[in-house]
Amino acid sequence: MKTVLMVAEKPSLAQSIAKILSRGSLSSHKGLNGACSVHEYTGTFAGQPVRFKMTSVCGHVMTLDFLGKYNKWDKVDPAELFSQAPTEKKEANPKLNMVKFLQVEGRGCDYIVLWLDCDKEGENICFEVLDAVLPVMNKAHGGEKTVFRARFSSITDTDICNAMACLGEPDHNEALSVDARQELDLRIGCAFTRFQTKYFQGKYGDLDSSLISFGPCQTPTLGFCVERHDKIQSFKPETYWVLQAKVNTDKDRSLLLDWDRVRVFDREIAQMFLNMTKLEKEAQVEATSRKEKAKQRPLALNTVEMLRVASSSLGMGPQHAMQTAERLYTQGYISYPRTETTHYPENFDLKGSLRQQANHPYWADTVKRLLAEGINRPRKGHDAGDHPPITPMKSATEAELGGDAWRLYEYITRHFIATVSHDCKYLQSTISFRIGPELFTCSGKTVLSPGFTEVMPWQSVPLEESLPTCQRGDAFPVGEVKMLEKQTNPPDYLTEAELITLMEKHGIGTDASIPVHINNICQRNYVTVESGRRLKPTNLGIVLVHGYYKIDAELVLPTIRSAVEKQLNLIAQGKADYRQVLGHTLDVFKRKFHYFVDSIAGMDELMEVSFSPLAATGKPLSRCGKCHRFMKYIQAKPSRLHCSHCDETYTLPQNGTIKLYKELRCPLDDFELVLWSSGSRGKSYPLCPYCYNHPPFRDMKKGMGCNECTHPSCQHSLSMLGIGQCVECESGVLVLDPTSGPKWKVACNKCNVVAHCFENAHRVRVSADTCSVCEAALLDVDFNKAKSPLPGNETQHMGCVFCDPVFQELVELKHAASCHPMHRGGPGRRQGRGRGRARRPPGKPNPRRPKDKMSALAAYFV
Repeated sequence: MKTVLMVAEKPSLAQSIAKILSRGSLSSHKGLNGACSVHEYTGTFAGQPVRFKMTSVCGHVMTLDFLGKYNKWDKVDPAELFSQAPTEKKEANPKLNMVKFLQVEGRGCDYIVLWLDCDKEGENICFEVLDAVLPVMNKAHGGEKTVFRARFSSITDTDICNAMACLGEPDHNEALSVDARQELDLRIGCAFTRFQTKYFQGKYGDLDSSLISFGPCQTPTLGFCVERHDKIQSFKPETYWVLQAKVNTDKDRSLLLDWDRVRVFDREIAQMFLNMTKLEKEAQVEATSRKEKAKQRPLALNTVEMLRVASSSLGMGPQHAMQTAERLYTQGYISYPRTETTHYPENFDLKGSLRQQANHPYWADTVKRLLAEGINRPRKGHDAGDHPPITPMKSATEAELGGDAWRLYEYITRHFIATVSHDCKYLQSTISFRIGPELFTCSGKTVLSPGFTEVMPWQSVPLEESLPTCQRGDAFPVGEVKMLEKQTNPPDYLTEAELITLMEKHGIGTDASIPVHINNICQRNYVTVESGRRLKPTNLGIVLVHGYYKIDAELVLPTIRSAVEKQLNLIAQGKADYRQVLGHTLDVFKRKFHYFVDSIAGMDELMEVSFSPLAATGKPLSRCGKCHRFMKYIQAKPSRLHCSHCDETYTLPQNGTIKLYKELRCPLDDFELVLWSSGSRGKSYPLCPYCYNHPPFRDMKKGMGCNECTHPSCQHSLSMLGIGQCVECESGVLVLDPTSGPKWKVACNKCNVVAHCFENAHRVRVSADTCSVCEAALLDVDFNKAKSPLPGNETQHMGCVFCDPVFQELVELKHAASCHPMHRGGPGRRQGRGRGRARRPPGKPNPRRPKDKMSALAAYFV
């Protein structure tokens, strides 16, 4: 029996699709990476009985990156990144072992069906999966087709079964357009980011951003926000005057009239009109009109409109809204949420989708009436040729979804019902009055048929007082005529919804990437999100954009990126050559980069006005080992130490606190040590500022503290404080935190594992002796007699935290509150000693890792 491998984009999707196709009769097991499951069942394929294996990836399998030295900022001129720097595809998440997992599951399979998301990114992932799987699949005979692509827009029985019945092929051109975008963003973004980050962080201490990033889409996005800020700052209010009249229709009612001239900017002229009208006793009716008007139902919902409404009405940021929509999609509640289309195809089952909502407690009456009377065909929108508009696929309740998921689902469902409802119809009445020589008007609206506003009440026509019945020539007594002085107002800062509109209009980003670009400018501290989800640029964001305008406006204007997006779309359509587009675009930006570097002084002049130099920033903290003067600690991101005498800057671990460590000095360079801490329940360790930036030993890397230092005799080093191999990660070592008493801690020097131990112990010391069973270093613990938990009221005990039953009850495993980003793999310790590496004896299996207590951790080593 032949085997068909099927691959979805997420584990939850794989399970849902497998259940539909197998009609529930399937067996499941976890894959070797622990993240993806494999669902198996038997069926027919291409007219023959087969065994189906359905599994998934977790988004992109591979990511693009530079090779070797080109990833090191200090060793490469950023200009080389445009053409000379070679790139390679690396596993997007090495911990998942996704390539190995796919090869294990694909080995010996005869066919592959790709169930990745049906957009350009999904097509790209298709070919990442094929690159991993095709070499290990059985070879086709006689030109037999073995690769198939399923195209679907929702996780419903009908859509999935139709996709399986109409399999196609993956689109190589769409995948190439994604490859081109990835390479352009990597090369252009890294070159500009590295240069301006090193240049400005080396001069200014209060930028408060760990990365001064540039992005071909990110920077124009920021440009829109700063452009609005500039309009606000340059706005000069003007005074104007309006006439306001009031007429009495009966004893208890009056009408407020609007002046037909609207406003005048000359007070004397306004006063003249007031003098001409205020003595009049009656207002003559000049004309009346009554017109029936309609407020159109909305177009079908696409991604951009969903993001706009989520931000403006639901208070959800674009990225959070997109993540919530994706969860609703994978759970089968809505159709695919990434679409540019606002037009339903002729064969779309609108009634079927509407029937799903017929018993919902919130809108059942409206739905049943529509089904009984007949639905109204949705308005003709834009067909982008991708996916149908976002549509609810099954009914859900607030109790079922809860929180933001329910609020977004409710909006999507109400919007869908509105698209098949009738327009809102209302009667607009207008009366024109003459008071002396001046004309005034009042109007009112009366709803005739609520239509779609019944299900979208926030769109309803506002209730207004009905106007009196009158005709031309009627007169009403004038209550008063007065002159009001007002001022023009500046525009407000852009809302996220307005920014999304601008990005869509100018072709910046795609429906999927727009939320990412907006999130990036927030994360980089270029803008802050104010009340009403308005985006206010920071000093850094403003200076950067003004600097780009001063040097090369095209770096921040949307025009050049919009042109690039059009070229990428031509690649996707097979109308442009991938290599030619890539080469031409990189050549343009390379020229711009060289000009930017040569002209950086123009931006620096703006920086000098807004930010303080390193020497004038921060507070004295620790002494430099070269000049023995105090270095200043700059707390603003990225936190670092600066010696103004030596003009040297030393980076520090981020996302924690830094303080002087007992005025102790490094034995290698005489720098005073500092202590980094992530909080009372997290990790802390000392480090030498010089060694942290200039590793003293070959087996050390930049960014390693004393807990990874392999100095053979320093009292703060791994050699003296290391205990044994981490119980969670393969490369880490558990190291005693000598500053943590009396609530002692042992923490991994690579991952975020922390073990709290020996509370109230007077002293904890790492012994030179090692455990005879697991080779871990022994701990020598002294307790105060009054608080000793040791048996027999003993106050001192030496043993192994992994093997000694006395110690096992005194150790609790936790995960640290945070872990600084430079903790990455690779051994940073001396090999061949227990405290550097605690080995599990050969042949011993890995038992299940305990989650809370470390009392069972000896099983790792015995």
